[in-house]
Amino acid sequence: IPKGIRAGQHLRLAGQGEPGQGEGPAGDLFLEIAFNPHRLFRVDGRDVFFNLPLAPWEAALGCSVTVPTPAGAVQLGIPANSAAGRQLRLKGKGIPGTPPGDLYAVLGIVLPPALSESDKAAYLAFSGAFDFNPRVHMKGEAS
Repeated sequence: IPKGIRAGQHLRLAGQGEPGQGEGPAGDLFLEIAFNPHRLFRVDGRDVFFNLPLAPWEAALGCSVTVPTPAGAVQLGIPANSAAGRQLRLKGKGIPGTPPGDLYAVLGIVLPPALSESDKAAYLAFSGAFDFNPRVHMKGEAS
């Protein structure tokens, strides 16, 4: 299988198909390429995407995290004030080819659970520290 092949492409294997009639040569075998789903990565053309979970403070303050790539782990800088859904591009780290695809980290924010009283107190202190309403842009806002 050639490096950089994409889902849906076809490969022709000359002479490896069904035997010909009588003494005729074997026909060609055609393969259609499909990828099995990967637990981390998904492919779109030559680009590869993966979800990158972040703690709220990592997204708000920025940080550097180790992320997986198909070729091995790399360090990725997370800019301060990053929002969930933001895509950070690692140029040329996608499917090989001319041009190569890109690898995209799709940011997600994962909240720590509020299981204990001290967890709940921390969330209350956090909510009191900010004048913030995530629904302020919604018309007919009730809360």
